[in-house]
Amino acid sequence: MKDSRYQDALQKLQIELVHLQHWVVEQRLKVIVVFEGRDAAGKGGVIKAISDKLNPRVVKIAALGKPSDRESGQWYYQRYVAQFPAAGEIVLFDRSWYNRAGVEKVMGFCTDTEYQYFLQSCPVFEKMLLDSGIILLKYWFSVSDNVQEKRFKERLKNPLKRWKFSDMDAEARNRWHEYSTAKDTMFRHTDTPESPWFVVNANHKKASRLNCIAHILSQIDYQTTDFKAVELPEIKHTKTRRMPINKLNWIPEKY
Repeated sequence: MKDSRYQDALQKLQIELVHLQHWVVEQRLKVIVVFEGRDAAGKGGVIKAISDKLNPRVVKIAALGKPSDRESGQWYYQRYVAQFPAAGEIVLFDRSWYNRAGVEKVMGFCTDTEYQYFLQSCPVFEKMLLDSGIILLKYWFSVSDNVQEKRFKERLKNPLKRWKFSDMDAEARNRWHEYSTAKDTMFRHTDTPESPWFVVNANHKKASRLNCIAHILSQIDYQTTDFKAVELPEIKHTKTRRMPINKLNWIPEKY
């Protein structure tokens, strides 16, 4: 996809996202969008494309790191619930409670008892969210091993993306088939009629972003907002004594 076509399509979708944001605030909706998938599948890219033109006070990003010792001793879902939206908010989860069904299972970060409990409890947990009025959307970004390898190599060469690659990514790559099995098991237990998984073909970054955003917009029945024209008032001039501008600490103008 040519960049000009992509930017044009993205701008149109982002305008619709602004309307959606206004509707969520006006109707006091609570929206959670979960983004899961393999490393380098493009989750961060679509989250950035969604949030880029929106109000960060309304649209929040939850990207939790390794749990602290205290969090490890909490009810498993507790630290994720703390990130949930209040009325009039949208939360985008860059990975979520589904860590337990993926990385924790494959890497041995949880016990088999904890894993089995998650598979059984997760549908119940999500039904509670839906029953409370929360809108929950779950997206799995599906990427091939060849495309993932290409993106990993790009990250290793690009100093602006090098931080995205970790030792955990290398180990996950080594356990590709184990992750595939874990993903299939996760889907069997948590892809329910009430809370389905939506799968995004993520082999093409630009197309996957546009397709995912368009699908999100299709899942929430919102109305477009007729933003009224606003005339800026004239500045009222008052007799005040201000600090001379040459007394301020101006930064060097290098550009």
